[in-house]
Amino acid sequence: MTLADIGTRLEALEAAGGTPGDAGELLALSEKVLEHWVAARGDTPTQDRREGFRLLALHRQGSRDLPSFNACRETCRELVYHYNLLTLRADGEDLARRARMMVLVANHLYLFVSGKMQVEQLGEFCCSSRPLRQEAG
Repeated sequence: MTLADIGTRLEALEAAGGTPGDAGELLALSEKVLEHWVAARGDTPTQDRREGFRLLALHRQGSRDLPSFNACRETCRELVYHYNLLTLRADGEDLARRARMMVLVANHLYLFVSGKMQVEQLGEFCCSSRPLRQEAG
């Protein structure tokens, strides 16, 4: 699955509003995003887990020797948080809202990583991709 394919799928999930059943797919798509980042840096994506999640291990691997990549650390942690809320709590009024939030956070990770692959300095001061949006326009 290419990075563009991931972006297209995330757009479709966002357009559909996200459902609690999307949590596993969103976590897997987010892992794929980080796999692309790690592979682009010449490494083999780890199969290890950190705090029970491969996503966190991939983030750790992807940020080695690149402090600016830590800008998405909290994004990865937030994905894990929403995944846990959606899978460990099968009931509750907030599930639809949390599912929508997980879609948005996964898309944020995708935008950050795809932007970082274009502009290495992205994330040194903030994770804004404004220069990329201006270039595309």
